[in-house]
Amino acid sequence: MTKNVHVKIDEMKTNVGLIKNLELSIGKVVNDNYTEPMGPTPMPSVTALRDWDMKLLTKYKAFYMPDCDSCCLCTFGKCDLTAGKRGACGLTIAAQSARIVMIACAIGAACHSAHSRHLVHHLIEKYGRRYPIDIGGLNIKVEAPITRLVTGIKPETLGDLDEVLGYVEEQITQVLAVGHTGQEACDMDFDSKAFHVGMCDHVGMEVGDIAQISALGYPKADPEAPLVKLGIGSVEREKPVIMCIGHNVIPSVGIIDYAKETKVDDKIEVVGLCCTSHDMTRYYNRARIVGPISWELRFIRAGLADVVVLDEQCIRTDVAEEAAKVNAPVIAASEKNCVGFKNRTNDDTNAIVDDLVSGKVQGVLILDPEKVGEVAVRVVQKVAPVRKRKNVLPTPEEIVTIAKTCTQCKLCQRNCPQDYAVPPALKAAAAGDISLLTDLYEVCMGCGKCESACPQKIKIHSLIVKAGEKAMYAENNLCRVGRGAIQDTEIRNVGSPIVLGEIPGIVALVGCSNYPKGGKDVYDIAREFASRRYIVVLSGCSAMSAGSYRNEEGKTIWEEFPGGFEAGGVCNVGSCVSNSHIAGAAIKVANIFAKRSLRGNYEEIADYIHNRLGAVGLAWGAYSQKAAAIAAGFWRLGVPVVVGPHGSKYRRVLLGRKEDPKNWEVLDARTGDTVNVGPTPEHLFNITETKEECIVEIAKLCMRPNDTWKGRSIKLSHYVDLSKRYLGVMPDDLHLFVRTMADVPSTLKDEFTKILAEKNWKETIIPDPTMLPRMVRKMKE
Repeated sequence: MTKNVHVKIDEMKTNVGLIKNLELSIGKVVNDNYTEPMGPTPMPSVTALRDWDMKLLTKYKAFYMPDCDSCCLCTFGKCDLTAGKRGACGLTIAAQSARIVMIACAIGAACHSAHSRHLVHHLIEKYGRRYPIDIGGLNIKVEAPITRLVTGIKPETLGDLDEVLGYVEEQITQVLAVGHTGQEACDMDFDSKAFHVGMCDHVGMEVGDIAQISALGYPKADPEAPLVKLGIGSVEREKPVIMCIGHNVIPSVGIIDYAKETKVDDKIEVVGLCCTSHDMTRYYNRARIVGPISWELRFIRAGLADVVVLDEQCIRTDVAEEAAKVNAPVIAASEKNCVGFKNRTNDDTNAIVDDLVSGKVQGVLILDPEKVGEVAVRVVQKVAPVRKRKNVLPTPEEIVTIAKTCTQCKLCQRNCPQDYAVPPALKAAAAGDISLLTDLYEVCMGCGKCESACPQKIKIHSLIVKAGEKAMYAENNLCRVGRGAIQDTEIRNVGSPIVLGEIPGIVALVGCSNYPKGGKDVYDIAREFASRRYIVVLSGCSAMSAGSYRNEEGKTIWEEFPGGFEAGGVCNVGSCVSNSHIAGAAIKVANIFAKRSLRGNYEEIADYIHNRLGAVGLAWGAYSQKAAAIAAGFWRLGVPVVVGPHGSKYRRVLLGRKEDPKNWEVLDARTGDTVNVGPTPEHLFNITETKEECIVEIAKLCMRPNDTWKGRSIKLSHYVDLSKRYLGVMPDDLHLFVRTMADVPSTLKDEFTKILAEKNWKETIIPDPTMLPRMVRKMKE
């Protein structure tokens, strides 16, 4: 394979003479020793997989929930789109809602791919384009399943990843262009393009994590990756503390390397919030995970950060202002988050250190990660003794005085995303009882909207943090270091029982920390399914939240369950970009276990996953555009995603209609007959309001048309038991999931027999399901 490049040679000596000023256009040789035949859709365009998308979007019809009934994206507007009206460009409210979803997914994909581009550029500059990829040694032969599936490229070096990112970036640009006024007209086509950019997002994430695993010495597909300390209480507060916030680990690597080179790594603490902390601990065993993004304010206001380093993504935009209140210097280390600081990248390091330590400047922008490391380490050692852990938290006595200024207007509660009872807590605090504020500490997500709404300018979050101070300093838990990819051998071991349904399902808890009732729900959901021998996979903030609680024996979830991709295993794949390994595992089941061709063969693999692999994604606290993009990538693979109550703000769900039999017709690949397989899975994207509802929904969504009678019996048993336990009822749709009496759990036969008789149930067959007519022809051939 070649790509055109231009070469200029000033002087070259050869056997035939001296050649000067030679210019030569040649093809760039790309190593293509990938023996698997190319499938039908390598590097698919925006519409190459549109037919597959339309199959899914017809089966799972969009239900739109616009935040407003108008559009104001162009100067024709503001346009009223209510009651069947169209905008000046002709757009309907359905198309506008889908357009917003598509734009959000494009933003999220751009965020991940730009992160990966920065990683790849930096690592190529440091190690060279020919640096080899290695994410699991001999345990992984299918090292980049999403990249192979989508692009047809088998990457072997960092330079190959550069090529892959070029495709991703082009597609994101093409999709984002569709958001322009006067482009797409159909809501389903907007949704198809959201699927497309979500797929590209997964490729971009995979590239980023492959690059950093290979070059930075992260655990390589290690199910027994070490445990690392988690929580504010785990930070050694007597030492100077550098807190890194964001997702791009490169500046943090600069800090860690400089601290080790100068032999002060045991004299300072390097801690992280959000996904940077996952990647720091993958690189350095002395790093600490403070917690998810929602803990930024509490850590800074408590004065625990002596120096704050910001890279990119999921950073509160008022961090610099909050840090200034506690005299903590800030270093911005990314072009994507300059914070208004002066660029000091090329300035003398001594001058930068002096300016930050003296307080002459509150923060600086440094775009050289090595310089970030030197400045941060030198500044923290000098600033920590001067700051003396300055904080802005009130004393217990001050809480009472401040609470008395509350007028009980209740604007704080009205603006709280969770509708927490803040006014009663302030009223009790005014009378000297801070217990209600202490209760809020456990569930508060630290958004600060209550403070913005308060006409009395009460720093409500600071009151909550102070009231919960004892609990805050007791937060000393554990998280398993991000393991990265799933081993091929693990896939071989579980492929058959997953596809046949004997392992009830794969539950992936991903996403952010915008939880409806705190992080305990994530722990409870993960533990419930692990105890039932589902495979549980976590990443990002969800992995942190799951590790923040302990069972009756005092063990965290990471100590209670094994870290392998196995029945009853609980895996932490790593940071946000590591989510790609979850989709990658599903793809590898189709490739390694079912021997389905991978290269450029997206439709067939997605059809296999959708009909046979009982996987469900849960983004219980999703809030960001990145979470939307991640979900869209799973949708195109046919994997259902569940979100918490705040997920309604994404404006669109994809719901199946279980009452419509035609909605559940597939082809039997053995015979070509059309068969009804029931609502399996019932939805592609759904919202649940409570933890209890969520658990039951996940169990139901793990059912697949291909389940054997034994597998379906196991899944139905869990569905019934969880519904009785958490909702207090027998499910009313069981007759839709029983194909033959062999599907009925033996312990529930009497109950099922009565229900099936009442519903006039009729036995059907267990097919070899597919949504692709060409798969019928392939089976016959």
